Amino acid sequence: MRQNLDNKTALITGGSKGIGYGIAASLVEQGMKVAITSRSKEAAESAADQLNKIGPGKAIGIEADVRDYTSQENAVKQVMDKWGQLDLLVANAGIGHFAPFENLTLSQWHETIDTNLTGVFYSIKAAFEALKASKGFFISISSLAGTNFFAQGSAYNASKFGVTGFTQAVMLDVRQHGIRCTTIMPGSVATYFNNHEPNEKDAWKIQIEDLGQMVVDLMQMDPRTLPSKIEVRPSMPG
Repeated sequence: MRQNLDNKTALITGGSKGIGYGIAASLVEQGMKVAITSRSKEAAESAADQLNKIGPGKAIGIEADVRDYTSQENAVKQVMDKWGQLDLLVANAGIGHFAPFENLTLSQWHETIDTNLTGVFYSIKAAFEALKASKGFFISISSLAGTNFFAQGSAYNASKFGVTGFTQAVMLDVRQHGIRCTTIMPGSVATYFNNHEPNEKDAWKIQIEDLGQMVVDLMQMDPRTLPSKIEVRPSMPG
């Protein structure tokens, strides 16, 4: 039986644009209450305003930095104070620095690992009690780069290999509490990632609404069944 998502709540890190925004839009269309975070308060609130025009769900924007554990705790607290429950956490926030290993700066390495990997740990750590109470869902957005390495991708590969392994291990830890965990590993997606501006040439790529539909499908699936790791790629190469 497909699960009803009306009045379910979600927290999506890095939700002001790209994959996070696409997921938020799909959830709002299903009637969910969605909090999106960004390091920019203005970006988070502006995106939430756009989401609230979609309906029938609701959205709020929260300023938060996944690299700061206290910031993640505060984001979860805001959701709980406003809606009283948290049914879904999507750890989506991510960045990429791409260069030969010897040209990566220390700050680029730490920013990549702290955002893409430690940020996922901080997010689920902060949300664990709320998700345990709701028997909720934790979804991390990894990447095909989390299983396929490539030149000039050492920091990004390391972070996404880590996200994939971390989430799969967490899945085994928390399912005893009724919490489901899935890692989604997209290939090429039409987003603003790495300063890209989406355009008509991206039509062959995965679209953000496709990943949004995937999250909806996961949420609506009977809780007895769990697709724990999903690789997703464009049907045809670009």
